[in-house]
Amino acid sequence: MSSTQSDAQPGILAPVPQAGRFLSFVLLGSAMEAGAALQAVREACDPDYLVLGIGQSLALALGHEIPGLRPFPTHVLAGFELPSTPAALWCWLSGADPGEVLLAARKLEALLIPAFSLTDSVNAFKHGSGRDLTGYEDGTENPQDEAAIVAAVVCGVGEGFDGGSYVAVQQWRHDFAKFDAMSPQAQDHSVGRRKSDNEELDDAPESAHVKRTAQESFTPEAFVVRRSMPWAEAGEAGLVFVAFGHSLDAFEAQLKRMVGAEDGIVDALFRFTRPMTGAYFWCPPLRAGRLDLSALGL
Repeated sequence: MSSTQSDAQPGILAPVPQAGRFLSFVLLGSAMEAGAALQAVREACDPDYLVLGIGQSLALALGHEIPGLRPFPTHVLAGFELPSTPAALWCWLSGADPGEVLLAARKLEALLIPAFSLTDSVNAFKHGSGRDLTGYEDGTENPQDEAAIVAAVVCGVGEGFDGGSYVAVQQWRHDFAKFDAMSPQAQDHSVGRRKSDNEELDDAPESAHVKRTAQESFTPEAFVVRRSMPWAEAGEAGLVFVAFGHSLDAFEAQLKRMVGAEDGIVDALFRFTRPMTGAYFWCPPLRAGRLDLSALGL
């Protein structure tokens, strides 16, 4: 294991878990209270089951600026918008059992109150071998092994940053009625792969998601490590899209192409799914097996 990998929060490079919960918080207390709460989380929570992300507003409240961390971009398309929904703190809890994840979330919330207030909680799960609820394999083009480390983990910046990562998070809500009304061929052409065998389609239109986001087609290449998970609640469902990178540039390049900013061709995924949220976070590295918050003065 490289030192860079060993310094990364484990969930960034680990396989997608069976169960997960995504939590977002706003800051209510003072910088001192926030710092104390983060230190309590560092001491009490096992990093094998928690990925923690710092929002830009929290970093600034603590008197520090994280290089490369910035607001999530908004885009306006015909009939809808891609929102920016920033948060001070983002936590991804994972486990093999939903009950374990629920209890871990309760423990985490107790540590963060009253400095932080929970604003969003999304239960997520692994579907089959790692499929979206539409039936398509998710993360097929993820880089593997050393290439995943290079794509997702910061290296060569300095102490307190090396081993860290940046993450883009969007909760997408699927319109299953629209998706089910599409023919199997239209579904495959929207994604750019056959659902039956996950093979990429050479004859897919330029609007196909696979063609819009082909990571090697960007200059520079735009590789990210996806750790997305399906969600379902109160009759609605979709995908929590999670993409880690050594910077936010690769994800941002893909998003611009999806919305047609380069050539006017909009990603066909928007025919049946839309993002409800959008936020960026910085995921601190580890030191001696615990979160290294030194870049925040903690």
